[in-house]
Amino acid sequence: WPWFLLPAVVSPLMAGLSMDFSVLLEPLGFVKVLEWLLAIFAFATCGGFQGETALLVSCQGVVNKTITAAFAYPFRLNTVVFSAPDPKGCGGTWTDVYLTGNFSSSAQFFVTLAALVFLYCITALVVYIGYSHVYQQNNKFPLTDLAISVLTAFLWLVSTFVWAKALADIKVSTGASIVQGIESCKAPGTTCHFLSVTSMGVLNVSVVFGLVNMILWAINVWIVYKDTNLHSQWNRISESP
Repeated sequence: WPWFLLPAVVSPLMAGLSMDFSVLLEPLGFVKVLEWLLAIFAFATCGGFQGETALLVSCQGVVNKTITAAFAYPFRLNTVVFSAPDPKGCGGTWTDVYLTGNFSSSAQFFVTLAALVFLYCITALVVYIGYSHVYQQNNKFPLTDLAISVLTAFLWLVSTFVWAKALADIKVSTGASIVQGIESCKAPGTTCHFLSVTSMGVLNVSVVFGLVNMILWAINVWIVYKDTNLHSQWNRISESP
């Protein structure tokens, strides 16, 4: 990269810079700040989760041994294995037991969208605060903002419901029903009891944040729409005899 050209690129941008923080008190800027914060919450509540599910196992040479399987984002449960009850594997009757299901695509879709929305909100706020006069004078900016807002609202709708379905499946794959699918627990002299699983309340909250983001971006669509010439054209058409 020819660094000596950087001033030639930055100078025109800085020349047009006109800081105006009052836009943050207007619906356009205020909603964008809320969207920025909620994107962080959605990202953190889903992407930062770690948990484990535990069983109580009794088998040959082992009495009431707690075994655990730790899982976390992006929830590739089919790669998560329970710790063996003992080094000898219950006298050879115990084989590696994995959880079922790979929910990484749904979780990563949700988290990636939150990360992209976070970055876009920062970019939009820079434009709103530093170049509000350019934004208002050039209708291409509001139209682009409108198109992105419509797409983002739709993606929040899709990703939230996809993630909610995946979360429901994760709860099943880490809950008490897993004991029925473990062949090693059906061996003679072996008993398995479901013990506990980490609370997934924070993941439930992530779904709520997804729904709130969807609603907020739908509101954002209307706010941005009013700044475009589409709204003024519609008003002229409706007011014409």
